Amino acid sequence: MTSRTIIEVPTSGYHDLQDLTPRITAAVRDAGIQTGIASLFVQGSTGALGLMEVERGLARDLPEMLNRWAPPSEEYAHEQTWHDGNGHSHLQATLLGQSVTIPVAEGAPDLGTWQQVFLLECDIRPRKRTVVVTVIGD
Repeated sequence: MTSRTIIEVPTSGYHDLQDLTPRITAAVRDAGIQTGIASLFVQGSTGALGLMEVERGLARDLPEMLNRWAPPSEEYAHEQTWHDGNGHSHLQATLLGQSVTIPVAEGAPDLGTWQQVFLLECDIRPRKRTVVVTVIGD
């Protein structure tokens, strides 16, 4: 059995981090699948998905780390092509990735106690992100 759910997420712009766990949990529950996997994918090359404890400290630490790895102040070849000032946004999102796979057990995402699903906006402006949740199993 397979189920597909679309979740629309408006963001406020650069490094807006949102906890999607309640919405993902609802999508998995509504799929009616007891055992399987949930594949999560954010459309777009400047949005990222991941798993971590979503709390104020880490919500500040993660963007700071990304800014050290791909600083906004650097020159990027992407910007020479598109002149949009978001070369670092593409690189930061690529470092985190656009997809996550989570096991499903007893009709719910099988996450650890301090583990949540997050969306991080890496683009320099507000966006409307589309997260595709595909649940596969029995």
